[in-house]
Amino acid sequence: MAQLIEQAPQQRSAELERLGHWIGGRPVPASSGRYGPVYNPASGRVAREVGFASAEDVDAAVQAARDAFPAWRATSLSRKTEILFRMRNLVESHRDQLARTVSAEHGKVESDAYGEVSRGLENLEFACGVPQLLKGGFSEQVSTGIDVYQIRQPLGVVAGITPFNFPAMVPLWMLTNAIACGNTFVLKPSEKDPSASQLLARLFQQAGLPDGVFNVVNGDKVAVDRILEHPDIAAVSFVGSTPIARYVYQHATANGKRCQALGGAKNHMVVLPDADIEMAADAAVSAGYGSAGERCMAIATVVAVGEVADPLVEAIRARLPKVKLGPGTDPEAQMGPLITREHRDRVAGYLDSAARQGAQVVADGREHELYRSEGFFLGVSLVDHVTPEMDCYRDEIFGPVLTVVRVPTYTDAVRLINQNPWGNGTAIFTRDGGAARQFQFDVNVGMVGVNVPIPVPVAYYSFGGWKSSLFGDLHMYGPEGIQFYTRAKVVTARWPDPGTSKVDLGFPRTR
Repeated sequence: MAQLIEQAPQQRSAELERLGHWIGGRPVPASSGRYGPVYNPASGRVAREVGFASAEDVDAAVQAARDAFPAWRATSLSRKTEILFRMRNLVESHRDQLARTVSAEHGKVESDAYGEVSRGLENLEFACGVPQLLKGGFSEQVSTGIDVYQIRQPLGVVAGITPFNFPAMVPLWMLTNAIACGNTFVLKPSEKDPSASQLLARLFQQAGLPDGVFNVVNGDKVAVDRILEHPDIAAVSFVGSTPIARYVYQHATANGKRCQALGGAKNHMVVLPDADIEMAADAAVSAGYGSAGERCMAIATVVAVGEVADPLVEAIRARLPKVKLGPGTDPEAQMGPLITREHRDRVAGYLDSAARQGAQVVADGREHELYRSEGFFLGVSLVDHVTPEMDCYRDEIFGPVLTVVRVPTYTDAVRLINQNPWGNGTAIFTRDGGAARQFQFDVNVGMVGVNVPIPVPVAYYSFGGWKSSLFGDLHMYGPEGIQFYTRAKVVTARWPDPGTSKVDLGFPRTR
């Protein structure tokens, strides 16, 4: 998944717009005196600067959330639902503005940004059903005159740390359920594309969300570490690379917090010999290069089984010249730039290492004319004859480099996936229902697609992988999201006739 890269702050340039925080229902400038650049990846130019939070800025946001919690927790479910519906409608009506904001700072083309906003809206719609989601259980007459029931209550102040690759969707994964359950929220978005979070904060205020229920602090490791150690934050949600997910999980739990931390991925797409080659090639190109490969659910490796390899690689290669590269402002563009020049260059470096280590570079994205522009572009790249020992297979590239591993049998394909340290998503392409069912049974991965290359669950299921793709017990959003942001309380109640009361020192038992 997207890596939270610590970047060196810089002194503010007077001519650039400066973005601060959103605390207690209003914009607040950063107090640290430290700033980071926010680029337009398509042009390579700095568009604005973002202020980096000090520990004191984080404390102010937490205090605002803490002050808002008692009243928000006591707000009726009917009132919360009314506000959530208005939030949903405002995000819908500002879909164009949100998508353009995402496209301008992340670089993804607008059609992709629209898709991101739509998937975020799904989570808001799910949260609108919070009265049903928070229904408890009741057992009458568990013992003579005694009833037992369970209720779910909010945790208090919770926080989310989100990646650059989905600056609107991933915050909505977290904050919608958290707020619906009665918590207050502090968001630390990626410092690379922070403006979408500020827009969401203003829309939520317009919807009637009380001040302090949702707060945004921008920044780097200083802000992250203060969130992880702050005594008044009860839970932390994180999406990012595996090393940082492990760091966040270890430090959050060491400080007594609940934590769900989604880490990296190496998603495989298995293509069996009976698969429709044209359909599989379309899926591989779509899932491998969409959003320039900067998706935690992108297909990174096609696993070609048996004799399907040659025709499949040729079908993929034939489609690559048709992929239109360009800025998000180009309505015909299908793929935009990467997030920074440094990340683009790191991704491109895998093409060199692949060739040195014996793979065949079928298509080299550095040959595209936009690679030589000021923007952070890299064309679509295809690497064949990859083996598990190569860097381009072992590492999460997170860019438009699709690798092909050839294996002789289905068993070899499953072994390859199960031996990989990540277990986020996978897919199988086949016409054989028995093979597909066996695959979903055999594979040790959290999200599986059958003839679906990017199996991201809808909002009323939960998102998350296995192995080193997830740290923590619960997946994100959906039913498990409700569970994560609440804790259960069991009440045992009796309303007896006072005349039947007596002293009984025995251990309570049902009668």
